[in-house]
Amino acid sequence: MTTLSLAAFAGAMFLLAITPGPGVFATVARALASGFAHAAVLVLGIVIGDLIFLLLAIYGLAAVAGLLGGFFTLVKLGGAAYLIWLGLRLWRSDTTATSTTAIVETSWMANLISGLVITLGNPKVILFYLGFVPAFVDLATLQTADVVMIAAVVSLVLGATMLGYAYAASRSRQLFRSAKAKRLLNRTSGGVMIATGTILAARS
Repeated sequence: MTTLSLAAFAGAMFLLAITPGPGVFATVARALASGFAHAAVLVLGIVIGDLIFLLLAIYGLAAVAGLLGGFFTLVKLGGAAYLIWLGLRLWRSDTTATSTTAIVETSWMANLISGLVITLGNPKVILFYLGFVPAFVDLATLQTADVVMIAAVVSLVLGATMLGYAYAASRSRQLFRSAKAKRLLNRTSGGVMIATGTILAARS
């Protein structure tokens, strides 16, 4: 995996991570209710869940590529179509202002499990990685070092973004109330998904 493709992956991951979703709302709610430290533990759970899905996607795709050979192109095209569909859906999604409600105090372990469940309870995450990873990684030449670098990027970018939301919870809450800001985030992230899907289709 080249430095350029790794940087592109990190940039795309950041744009997608800042899009408000269940993980962001839970992080902000926890920060509002219990402070930054508790929210940070919840974020750790979210990151762990993403890493589990990421590894399943990477090694699952590698196995499929080995078994199907040239037919794997169809799998990549399917992933590209899924990303484009997600991007269009996000681009056209509702931008009604959203409210965030603080959640009650829980233990450190409960926060960690909550973050993990938020990700593992959303099967769309693994479908996203199945479509996203092939646009940046050549599975035919996949090395352990590549997997480590990708996992590190996901951990750092996703973790830093979520912690940023937790740290600025009060501002984030106002952000969610702004339909204009939400529209900008949705269209930026939707555009990234569409572009990634298009690149993946072209490489296929």
